[in-house]
Amino acid sequence: MSEDFDSIPETALRWHEAGQGAVLATVTQTWGSAPRRVGAQLAISGEGAIEGSVSGGCVEGAVIVEALEALESGETRELEFGVSDDDAFAVGLACGGTIKVLVEPVGGAMPEGLLRDLVAARAARRPVAYVVDLDTGDRRLDETGHDARFRLDRSGFEEDAPRIFVAIHNPPLRLIVVGGVHIAQALLPMARIAGYDPVIVDPREAFASAERFPDTRLLHDWPDDALDALAPDTRTALVLLTHDPKLDDPALHRALRSGCFYIGALGSTRTHAKRVARLTEAGFAEDEIARIHAPVGLDLGAASPAEIAVSVIAQMTQVLRKGA
Repeated sequence: MSEDFDSIPETALRWHEAGQGAVLATVTQTWGSAPRRVGAQLAISGEGAIEGSVSGGCVEGAVIVEALEALESGETRELEFGVSDDDAFAVGLACGGTIKVLVEPVGGAMPEGLLRDLVAARAARRPVAYVVDLDTGDRRLDETGHDARFRLDRSGFEEDAPRIFVAIHNPPLRLIVVGGVHIAQALLPMARIAGYDPVIVDPREAFASAERFPDTRLLHDWPDDALDALAPDTRTALVLLTHDPKLDDPALHRALRSGCFYIGALGSTRTHAKRVARLTEAGFAEDEIARIHAPVGLDLGAASPAEIAVSVIAQMTQVLRKGA
């Protein structure tokens, strides 16, 4: 799993169910150079244990004190901290600013059932938005709407309703690579840095080996069977690198009718034209086939496997953040 994916809500629910008490603290506003984004969370147990963070260490102590007091009352607290330039510099920031934190006791301001539903949605890889109206105290989970926020992973206050805060909970990003080739060896480390959880699919065990891809999930199944098992969704990118229609086409047949946000296929313009013809003959519509980015990657003039990998990561990022 990507290192960018935390387990803060899960930890808070576990503490609450164990009878320890739990509070969730969420960053709702911050300055541009802050080490934690809006939506970042800190879980605090009634026994003083913590997981996560809301800053680089500037305000955690004060948040914990406020959280334990809120746990007693069961009420929401909205905190605002002014961070001095000296304090900001001490944790690696160029300048200070303001950070706002929402403190919600579980079982009090935040209903236990709502947190349980949030945790279930995260476990099922369903993108979900936690929405709280700070004036009325109403809270809900949305799985529709907020399209731009989901695409950009952007939590924050609504522009037309500045007291309604939306916390985005997206599943971790995944990258499925079909073909354990040289380009894949360069692509996977870059994908991890970019926040993806990668998997290699290749029935040829000599290609998809632990020696070539250490600490990587390897599936030696036929690509269509592998994609059936992996169930690509809206947080999944698929990259085909084999040049072999016997491997690429079965994967494409599954991917084109899945929700994966990015499909890229290695090969020349001529190779892709043949691919399009095969897919058309197989019954795929023009708009379905148009989802394929081929030749794969942005046109950077890339030549080496590492440069091609850079172009692929760049194109994946562009599609994820700006749409196809």
